[in-house]
Amino acid sequence: MNRYRIKPGCRPSLKRFDPGDTGSYKKNEAGKAKAKSATAELITRLDQLQERLYANRTRALLIILQGMDTSGKDGTIKHVMSGINPQGCRVASFKAPSDKELEQDFLWRIHQEVPPKGHIGIFNRSQYEDVLITRVHGLVSKQVVTQRFNQINEFEDLLIENGTAIVKLFLHISKDEQKERLTERIRHPEKRWKFNEGDLEERKLWDEYMAAFEDLMGATSTERAPWYIVPANRKWYRNLVVAEVVVQALAAMNLSTPPAPEGIRFDQLTIE
Repeated sequence: MNRYRIKPGCRPSLKRFDPGDTGSYKKNEAGKAKAKSATAELITRLDQLQERLYANRTRALLIILQGMDTSGKDGTIKHVMSGINPQGCRVASFKAPSDKELEQDFLWRIHQEVPPKGHIGIFNRSQYEDVLITRVHGLVSKQVVTQRFNQINEFEDLLIENGTAIVKLFLHISKDEQKERLTERIRHPEKRWKFNEGDLEERKLWDEYMAAFEDLMGATSTERAPWYIVPANRKWYRNLVVAEVVVQALAAMNLSTPPAPEGIRFDQLTIE
């Protein structure tokens, strides 16, 4: 997955990343089936690793999902996390801040949702909204954005130094693919609940958002908390890439099954 990882200090050009990329998998039904099979194996592995994480209670994993509307943040959570124990997984979504949240610093509400040790936490949007929407709509100055980049890096360093690994995933779709997905929401009654007229207004600012994403990844992709640009036009490949990155992050913790409680002679126990 290193091909999708943004090196520290490098500002990526999203135009150079193909949102329709499928890696070594062919863009046909055979390739799709093969990728889905590989994803299923990864999800099984993810379940095993999550159980060790939950049993040890010494580390945590935070997964940050960002992307344009319809990029598949909800779908990624639904499919990639389908095989794990929900007891050990928490999902937080960040919308417009409330009045109470606006009274605090912009990271205050984020810190409340950080996963405890033993858990996987998923942010559906995150602290990065405060250097995206605010910047694109001119709500904060460039100076404030730069300041927040530094504060986010320091915040993530704090989490890492206290045992939380961080994976940051930008779900990369094309403007044409977004058009198709928005059109599908309009045409199908069972999907209309997802539609928001505001999505159409945000779409008009596509280029501004792309530039903002490039800047934030260049400023906040670090050695310990890197960004990955995930090709997301094809959902089946998106799920494979995300599952692979998450499994790698958990495997890197090198957690083993905790030892049994001391002083118990399991070979002499009987259950009546």
